[in-house]
Amino acid sequence: MRLSIGGLAHEEWDGWSIESDLLIASDGFELELYTKDATRLPSVLAEGAPCSLTLGKDRVLTGQIDEFEHDISRQGISMRITGRDRAGQIDEFEHDISRQGISMRITGRDRAAPLVDCSAPFVSMREATLAQILDQVVKPLGITQVEIRAAQAKTRRRVQIEPGQSAWEALLQVAEANGLWPWVEPDGRLIIGGPDYNAAPVGTLVMREDGVGNNVQRLSVRRSIANRYSQITVLGQHGQYDNDGLDSKRAHLRSVIQDETLARRGIFRPKVVIDSSSESQDMATTRGRKLLADSRLEGFEIRAVVMGHRADNGQVWSPGQRVIVRSEPHGLDATYFLMSRTLRLTRREGRITELRLREDKLWVLDGNPTKKRKGKGKKANPDAELIEIIRGA
Repeated sequence: MRLSIGGLAHEEWDGWSIESDLLIASDGFELELYTKDATRLPSVLAEGAPCSLTLGKDRVLTGQIDEFEHDISRQGISMRITGRDRAGQIDEFEHDISRQGISMRITGRDRAAPLVDCSAPFVSMREATLAQILDQVVKPLGITQVEIRAAQAKTRRRVQIEPGQSAWEALLQVAEANGLWPWVEPDGRLIIGGPDYNAAPVGTLVMREDGVGNNVQRLSVRRSIANRYSQITVLGQHGQYDNDGLDSKRAHLRSVIQDETLARRGIFRPKVVIDSSSESQDMATTRGRKLLADSRLEGFEIRAVVMGHRADNGQVWSPGQRVIVRSEPHGLDATYFLMSRTLRLTRREGRITELRLREDKLWVLDGNPTKKRKGKGKKANPDAELIEIIRGA
């Protein structure tokens, strides 16, 4: 793993970890180094200095230094740098010199950090579109590389921005109102859109009872009924006199979405949500589908530990990839969605990657609509009926 700052680079570490999660605003990393050579730190280690992390030829994170602390006492020299991604900056850097040698630890996040930490610039907007949030909230905080991966029609819904909201909260609010989600790519680009569920799986995780062909060190499956609902009702409200083209003839909106999988099992767990921001029937339905999909996502998770940092096709493991999981003990044989991963190097376990997978085609339903495919050559997803019902297909 190579850390690059100010034209200098270092890639010999005793341990490191880089975590990326689509549900968390800012990716995090930690680097550790132990040495007995008492050398001075380079001058490029300063607050605000940009940095990047590269695995082989693949960029895995882009960020900058947040905070730098240098402490000298009778016991020795202590140095600490904090930072995050852009959301990327180095969050924390610790340099400790003692009789045992020199210990160095760097922790940080990616380029979404300013969006998470800073309040949205105070702008006079009763309602804001995605384009307005990007121009008046995101770009002033230094995020200039932005890519919208969605149809133009999905970026027009407005939201109310409240004073004191963080920039990330404002961005997330308008993105969710349009059925999208924001995240930061390893090269520092801010993406607003959804996953590509038509992409081919990057690899296959195998766990057989006889051990033949197994390529996972550990695989666990969690299933839960907590916060899972068989029916979600969204109640919205819209004034009758607003001349904005929305459903002005209807003062009350109601949308009901059902989970047919739980219904077939005879499980009835209703949930009613009052959402004043749902100002049309379409918005209420979209909100209901998202809430039901999110509740299902929370009810199932696969955790796997594999050797190395790359999938079968040679790509570095990254959130948003699709992975085939075949586990005889768990009764799994389907494609799943990689929601988060942690690349790790430790003295005890060596080079490993921790993967967390969820059900496929359930997260950010309206970002990139899934194309319907003809043919019967592949095994059907037993929960496909639910997925199509949620998507309104």
